[in-house]
Amino acid sequence: MIIAINEYSDVPIYQQIRNQIVLGISDGRLSPGEQLPTVRALAQEMGVSSMTVNKAYQMLKQEGYIFTDRRNGARVREEMNFNRELSLEAKEMLERVISEAKIRGIEQEEFFEICRNYFDAGKEAVGQETAGKRDLEKKDASDPAE
Repeated sequence: MIIAINEYSDVPIYQQIRNQIVLGISDGRLSPGEQLPTVRALAQEMGVSSMTVNKAYQMLKQEGYIFTDRRNGARVREEMNFNRELSLEAKEMLERVISEAKIRGIEQEEFFEICRNYFDAGKEAVGQETAGKRDLEKKDASDPAE
């Protein structure tokens, strides 16, 4: 899995790590039961503080995406037992995205098509990554590939 962080973003790095892991779970790059790197290993790979990675892992654990135990570290939950409702934070974020789309003149059906494309993108990514291969990379805003 590639975790790309942007050091120049207004989004804190721990939140970026959390978001990238949730995205990896949703699109199948992270499988149920898969072991995540240790806090220390991920921090070292990314060149960030282990406290930053620990904070991201704690958020993921509290939100129910991962579980931890002392012997095996952090793993993706086998089953996600969520109610079928978005969190208040997710609803507020969605409201901001919808507001921006309206201001930019995007029609409702065009907006829904964009949403469908993103929603379906996860289905296409499942199975495309080689089993066992996980790359971590650090990106910054000055990367010409972005």
